[in-house]
Amino acid sequence: MVEKIVEIAKDSGEAVLEIYSRDFEVEFKDDKSPLTEADKVSNEIICENLEKLYPEIPILSEENKTVPFETRKEWVEYWCIDPIDGTKEFIKKNDEFTINIALIRNGIPVLGVVYAPAIGKIYYAEEGKGAFLNGEKLEPKRVEKLRVVASKSHRTPETENFISELGNCDLVSKGSSLKLCMVASGEADIYPRIAPTMEWDTAAAHAVVLEAGKETYIYSENISPKEYLAKRNLEPMRYNKENLLNPYFVVV
Repeated sequence: MVEKIVEIAKDSGEAVLEIYSRDFEVEFKDDKSPLTEADKVSNEIICENLEKLYPEIPILSEENKTVPFETRKEWVEYWCIDPIDGTKEFIKKNDEFTINIALIRNGIPVLGVVYAPAIGKIYYAEEGKGAFLNGEKLEPKRVEKLRVVASKSHRTPETENFISELGNCDLVSKGSSLKLCMVASGEADIYPRIAPTMEWDTAAAHAVVLEAGKETYIYSENISPKEYLAKRNLEPMRYNKENLLNPYFVVV
């Protein structure tokens, strides 16, 4: 199944890059978040293809998210889509935006494709089959110094405190769901997100994280950063909640 989803993401990416290469208008949604022509085109391509291939699986997308919980709570599985994650990065033209497609089953991401078309990286994973980057399986990497990745556009004082408590470490900033993928690929060891995100922002990359043998845990101020690294008494993040806002989280 994941191979078909990779192709859908690539088709979407081709259309998105055409828009990215020229001038485009930016609108603002009710929540003040930006929306571009690329978000709409990507959403249309992904949803049309998924409906054609898997008509029995419902779709939840950032751009058509008005499915009431009374309906969603009956879903055993569904597609969770962010047509463009990192729209702010898209607008800035810094290349750090992604197309995210995930399959959620019983609250757990069991398939995920994260495509960053501007930098030519496509991460993908399917339950029980491993996680991959551009066709190469992600394998553990041994490093001497702790590496932390954090948001480029949403850094908070709580995040800064979390990082400082880790002690001597290397820090890199990145946009969009690429931060989760960096932990999955071994380019970073930990990613604290102590700022708001929605389920579609993380679902696809979370699937890649899981198949790489790592996890996304709910953040608690009562748990020290070093305890997250030790993975003690932590609660994994889950999906299809009544409120689609994610809890704060830490990927390790």
